[in-house]
Amino acid sequence: MTNLTDLNTTESLILHHAHNNMTHDAQHYTTAERAFQDKNPTIDLDELATLRQQEYSRIDDLGHVYLDYTGGGLYAQSQVEKHMELLLNGVYGNPHSSNPTSMAMTELDEQARNYVMKFFNADPDEYCVIFTSNASGSLRLIGESYPFEDKGNYLLTFDNHNSVNGIREYARSKGAKVTYTPVLMPDMRLDEEALLHNLDQVIPDGNNLFAFPAQSNFSGVQHPLTWIETAHEKGWDVLLDSAAFAPTNRLDLSIVKPDFVSLSFYKIFGYPTGCGALIVHRSMLSKLRRPWFAGGTVSVVSVQADAYFLDEGHAAFEDGTIDYLSIPAIEIGLRYIESIGLDAIHNRVVAFTEYLLDELTALTHDNGKTLAKVYGPITTDARGGTVSINLFDAEGKIFDDQLVETVANQFNISLRSGCFCNPGAGELALNISEAYIRNLFENSDRMTYEEYAMAVASDDGHDGIGAVRISVGLITNFNDVYQVVQLMKSFLNVKSDGIRTISGKCS
Repeated sequence: MTNLTDLNTTESLILHHAHNNMTHDAQHYTTAERAFQDKNPTIDLDELATLRQQEYSRIDDLGHVYLDYTGGGLYAQSQVEKHMELLLNGVYGNPHSSNPTSMAMTELDEQARNYVMKFFNADPDEYCVIFTSNASGSLRLIGESYPFEDKGNYLLTFDNHNSVNGIREYARSKGAKVTYTPVLMPDMRLDEEALLHNLDQVIPDGNNLFAFPAQSNFSGVQHPLTWIETAHEKGWDVLLDSAAFAPTNRLDLSIVKPDFVSLSFYKIFGYPTGCGALIVHRSMLSKLRRPWFAGGTVSVVSVQADAYFLDEGHAAFEDGTIDYLSIPAIEIGLRYIESIGLDAIHNRVVAFTEYLLDELTALTHDNGKTLAKVYGPITTDARGGTVSINLFDAEGKIFDDQLVETVANQFNISLRSGCFCNPGAGELALNISEAYIRNLFENSDRMTYEEYAMAVASDDGHDGIGAVRISVGLITNFNDVYQVVQLMKSFLNVKSDGIRTISGKCS
């Protein structure tokens, strides 16, 4: 806990209010919880409490309020126990062999690969699973292997994650055209007219790739998956970033059929980290061209002949030795999610998100001015459990997003501040103009995040550099969302000191 004498007047006042708000009246809490239950009769809070006690007791034992599920999921106790039991009761070797320990490992890893297909209802005749380190590793594979060339075309959306943005550098290096489709304020949904126009700019006989997130990790907006088929009809290949979508929504690849799907398993069920996947339509495998080969990706290689033959299928893309001891934990995690029910998780997330949106948008200063500005939809229609906000004082002056996170830290509330590796959405939401940003880049050889943040924050026309992200997920309960609302109330009727010296990164 921070010593109040070490803080400035504004921070001290906010923390003083927070201490009072967080030690809430039991009757007020009971009344609020009952109102939530009455509004959401299908949400079984007792069942959730039992699951949380059985599998996640460490959260409450250690006094945590975890609201950073878009950053990473939480693992259940039984997941770790089952994985440890498997490792302690077997002898497993590197799967790149045919000896007994290698074969035992190969069987488990392939079993996990097949279970990923089953979980996403992907026909093995249509799709294959390439194991990667995470969603970013999956996207790098696309960037380096997709044949953009001179007739290439890469179409993105403003609210893509940086790992999707980064593919543009591969595209440009190969002479491809790069185009962004904007999102429209205030709901931050894509400009459909602009998107259809951009999709019509397909290059005949070229390689055209359209990339978009199923759910924005900045605003929580869920974009229509029908765009996949629309893009296909116009001649585009489609990359679907499902990292933020898959943890709480059903992605059925027998119904929607993107060419590439990127995901990180730790965002779905917390453990293991360092394991992701690229699910690829088999028709695309022959189109991808690897710029190199590595151990595990070749069937034959010769030094004297200076030649090689790539392996077939997923093996051609899994460089070196996969994380073979961790991969069986993927199946354990997916089975665990199925035991709870993805639909049940989804319904809880919708209900708690609605509570957050209703409560936060209702907070007003004594002069009637709104405290919290939500970036994205303020209803749960076609949106996920990611709520990004900034707080403003009664005069409309912004509270530094890192100040909000600092105050939250004092009460073991884990949320996130910054732009969440989603600069396009952040720039639009925070009213940072293209001309201003271009000027910063053109007049600087290099800038740290701190320097960039201070430069943007110093301009009166901008609403700061970052936002505060609250995200609900698998094991969120009513107390979690109630506590964070009480925390935000601590900023009511306090005058902002504006943007402080900023440290951190755009994470």
